[in-house]
Amino acid sequence: MSATAPLQVDHPRSSDRAALLDEAPLVQGKDDFRSLTDKVTGIVLNKPPSGWLILFCLAVSLLLVLGGSLVHLVGTGIGIWGLNTTVNWAWDITGFVFWVGIGHAGTLISAILFLFRQKWRTSINRAAEAMTIFAVACAAIYPVAHLGRIWFAHWLFPIPNQMSIWPNFKSPLLWDVFAVSTYATVSALFWFVGLIPDLATLRDRATSRTKQIVFGILCLGWRGSHRHWLHYEKAYLIFAGLSTPLVLSVHTIVSFDFAVSIVPGWHTTIFPPYFVAGAIFSGFAMVVTLMVFARKAFGLQGLITIRHLENMNKVIVATGTMVGYAYGMELFIAWYSGNAYERFAFANRILGPYAWAYWTMVSCNVIFPQLFWFKKVRTSIPAMFIISILVNIGMWFERFVIIVTSLHRDFLPSSWTYFRPTIWDMSTFFGSFGLFFTLFLLFVRYLPMVAISEVKGITPAADPHGSHSNDEAHHAA
Repeated sequence: MSATAPLQVDHPRSSDRAALLDEAPLVQGKDDFRSLTDKVTGIVLNKPPSGWLILFCLAVSLLLVLGGSLVHLVGTGIGIWGLNTTVNWAWDITGFVFWVGIGHAGTLISAILFLFRQKWRTSINRAAEAMTIFAVACAAIYPVAHLGRIWFAHWLFPIPNQMSIWPNFKSPLLWDVFAVSTYATVSALFWFVGLIPDLATLRDRATSRTKQIVFGILCLGWRGSHRHWLHYEKAYLIFAGLSTPLVLSVHTIVSFDFAVSIVPGWHTTIFPPYFVAGAIFSGFAMVVTLMVFARKAFGLQGLITIRHLENMNKVIVATGTMVGYAYGMELFIAWYSGNAYERFAFANRILGPYAWAYWTMVSCNVIFPQLFWFKKVRTSIPAMFIISILVNIGMWFERFVIIVTSLHRDFLPSSWTYFRPTIWDMSTFFGSFGLFFTLFLLFVRYLPMVAISEVKGITPAADPHGSHSNDEAHHAA
């Protein structure tokens, strides 16, 4: 009886699997674990490129504009803005909703895609998480500044005081305070937990005593033991679970600022899913904008690949289509309701004094993103960079159209007016970009912008059936 030969199982290599799926690999190049660690930690430990310093100076200049605008606002009052008795929300609340929306992509990439085990998130999740925190910091400026007397901002919180003044818990504006502050807290903790292993790597590689002490304190005594990794993975999973409902709840509650009112154009039940889709849409567009710059400036094309950018562009075209559907449903509901005020509100948006803003919104949010259906456009760096900027321009106009066009024509024709922003509206908004980019540039300079420990798990060196030798695959950085 002849011996039966053992069954030979041919395990395809990672490159072969990518070819079968007609997809580019997630990580390109010949980096092993050590060279990958050197590449990412070198950004933090070595001298920054000259381009970083130029961009940082520009960002700080815009930040100074924001500081000057806020000082003038506190000293003079919100009358320096273009607000009036009819349009009492405009660029300030538009900026608030815009920045809260920008922060949604980071949580979705970090939490939801982690729970669904999407490996392509690993190279971009760290920067997206940081973007979330910085965007929420920018958003927090507006509610406080809108108070006028910012020294009474603590009245927004249920803090006992001698006047027995208590917030109105039935107001969605108070819901905003709790939703956004909870979102910021959980996002910051989630981001920090993910940083711990990489902070330990920086501690071990730092040559400066000061950096060793700072990174040593921040990494909380991480040694990479089995127990540490076990606790780390449990904590990361718990925070991912806590963050996931926040992706849906935060912008839902922000939409209640408008949806629970009786103002025509606001009083609609479609706002919660509409706002969430728009937030993810704008957030992913901002991540694409930042990653196109970062991968080029720091030579990370092998870690942040075209496949990462293409996947984000697919999310953009999907959520952009949802937003376009919401625009159409708004018009249909206004017509189908038979409510004369609702019909007028939407006819005024399309054909009224702010028609230019409405059609700018539609062009940037619905028409241009449809170009991403074509692979050639999805994988073109210049095309995706331009479209990602157009998307965020369109999303700012969306919030402006919702807020201003619904207010400037109210129930009394004698109160009708036209809102015109002042230089202080503009300086406050554009200055907030200075805060955002200053924080982001400091982040990429002093903290690892790519999750080293996670990216190692998807490199060819981590594949036991890949082309790398076992010695190289198990080589510790």
